[in-house]
Amino acid sequence: MDHDRQDQHGHAGHSHAGHNHGPVTLTSVNRALIIGAVLNTLYVVVEFGMGVYYNSVALMADAGHNLSDVAGLLLSLLAFRLAKVRNTPTFTYGYRKSTVLASLTNAVVLLITVGVILWESIQRFRSPEPVAGTQVAWIAGAGILVNTISALLFFRNKDHDLNVKGAYLHLMADALVSLGVVIAGITISYTGWTWLDPIIGLVVGIVILASTWRLLFDSLRLSLDGIPSGLDLNALVADIRTVPGVQDVHHVHVWAMSTTENALTAHLVLAPGLSPTDEQRLKTDVRHRLEHRNVGHATLETELATDNCGTDNCVTPTVHHH
Repeated sequence: MDHDRQDQHGHAGHSHAGHNHGPVTLTSVNRALIIGAVLNTLYVVVEFGMGVYYNSVALMADAGHNLSDVAGLLLSLLAFRLAKVRNTPTFTYGYRKSTVLASLTNAVVLLITVGVILWESIQRFRSPEPVAGTQVAWIAGAGILVNTISALLFFRNKDHDLNVKGAYLHLMADALVSLGVVIAGITISYTGWTWLDPIIGLVVGIVILASTWRLLFDSLRLSLDGIPSGLDLNALVADIRTVPGVQDVHHVHVWAMSTTENALTAHLVLAPGLSPTDEQRLKTDVRHRLEHRNVGHATLETELATDNCGTDNCVTPTVHHH
């Protein structure tokens, strides 16, 4: 049909993609991921070894928490590397989606860690063992420093990318958990209440679960091509309908290309009598509005209200969720 024109200009890539104002710079994120991974790996080795030596399940649990963060940092680093790989005839979007898979894997690893920590804490609670409280407090105190420094590396970019946000939240949670272990260690050293050690282990597990649940939900939704968090589909469609010359919008699909880039396809029903120049100007206006709503890649198809779109009525203002 004359008015059925497919337009792929949006896939050429806009600087607005991901709506990252002062966007996530891969160089700074890579540097932060590498430094954070090295710092936490060294600390995990020391903390776990000391946990075994001083017989503290709280330290071992905290080390497990830190180890899961190391895994997450390494997965995120790999994902950002893959995201820079060029498109191929087989992978036309490149490997951008790997950032979503890395985020999902990170969440699953954390949930497995929770299970192990809770099990060990319950076993230790049933059979308390002596714990060197003072040494536990000093070692956990070092963890506060390591985790806080690592978390601050991601502070600037935490609101622009799901993986960066996950890293920041986990590291800050680690710092808080380490603080709890410090308090427990000091208390044990003064009171001899060894049952505090497995109690802190249980608290660690709950903290991990709380900080991971949202990450799991968001990454699973993106993996299933659900609407990315923060996007209001109805508001987006309503905004497009206010563009002069657009009578209706249908067949709207929105999904995440990566943890920073969102894409959209839609059919625009145009008012009759528009010239090709008017139509192009209209598409530019629609794209501009989409970019400000965190959708940087748009594929738009235009039709007239009189066109026959098959089984669906083009004029009916329905939104088909992807």
